[in-house]
Parts: sequence; structure tokens; C-alpha cells
Amino acid sequence: MCGQPDPDQLDADIGDAFSEFFGRIIADFEAVARRYSLPAFAVKAVHMLASPVPMKELGRRFHCDPSFITAIADLLDTHGLALREPDSRDRRIKRLKLTAKGRKFRERIEREIFTEMPWNYALDTSERQTLLALLRKMIKAETERRSQAPAQGTEPDNTTVPAGQPASEAGSPNAAHDAPPAMTGGHRAEGVTQEPTPATSSGR
Repeated sequence: MCGQPDPDQLDADIGDAFSEFFGRIIADFEAVARRYSLPAFAVKAVHMLASPVPMKELGRRFHCDPSFITAIADLLDTHGLALREPDSRDRRIKRLKLTAKGRKFRERIEREIFTEMPWNYALDTSERQTLLALLRKMIKAETERRSQAPAQGTEPDNTTVPAGQPASEAGSPNAAHDAPPAMTGGHRAEGVTQEPTPATSSGR
């Protein structure tokens, strides 16, 4: 006779599953970046630039200090993938914008990345819609919980990650998965000079 699942064990199993799942997603993402001889955080930045983004806002999304965003902007500029431009409403604000080459590169890597995501080959359309609905439900609940934190005497976390410092050492509970790695595939941001073209045939 089957009883009710142990809530503590269920939480542990969900946590373990998320940990394994996201570990594999990150590994796949980094593998795509390596095929183009780019660090993963540069590919992540290209993904974020669907439209021009103020560099300060990009730093907020990465949870890192301005010097690291400057390094990312320099790297993308060196490869001809993005350029800085002044904001039309406030020229003191610099935005990062993809070039035509950068937009084509973004389309190409997103096709490769999404093709390798397990929801594309393990779930049917209905299951993917259910997964999306559950994720959005959790995101909404977490956003509401955070918005109520100051009223309960808990200050919201605004920790930033100094350039080159691993996110896991920054003290932010969310920094570990949000912040860019300081090094990927043996390359630091300022040390990558190759063009973003496949380094070797992927065999796919």
C-alpha cells in the first residue's frame, strides 16, 4: 500500500534533480561556446542582447561590477559582434548593441543551444507547455516573495561580483547561477582573440 510521499525526501529529490539538470544544461552551453572559441559569459551576453541594453543594466543582470562588463564589451567589439552607442535620450548612458554580424551569430548559436536542450527532444508540445507554466508559476511566486522581503525586515540582495571573482564566493544566494564564470575553457575575457567561428567540426 502506497502512503503519502515524505515531504522532506520529495524536496531533496527535487533539489537533486534540479542540480543535475542545470549542471547538464550549463555543460551543453559551455560546449557550444567552446566550439566558437569564446568564453561562455560572452555567449551569454550575446544572448541577452536581443535589443540594445545599457551597460549598467547588463551588469545588473550579470551581478558583476562595471569593469567586467567593460571587458565583455571590449571582447564582443574585438570580434565585431557588438558595439557601444549612446542612449538617444541620455547620451551619458552607453548601450551595448549587436552588429549585423552579432545578430547572425546570435541566431546561429541559439539554434545550436536550443536544439540540444532536453525539453526539445524529451517532451512533447503539451508537456513543454506544462513545464513552462510551472516554471512561470514558481518565478512569479519567488518574485512576489522577494518584493515583500523589505517589509519583513529583510534587505533585498544587491551583491555584485568583482571582476574575475567566482560567483560562489560573492555571498549572494543567486550569484552562483546568474553571474558569468570568470574563466571558461582556459580563456579569460581579455585573453580570447579568436574569431567566433567553429573551432572544430562538431559532427552534428
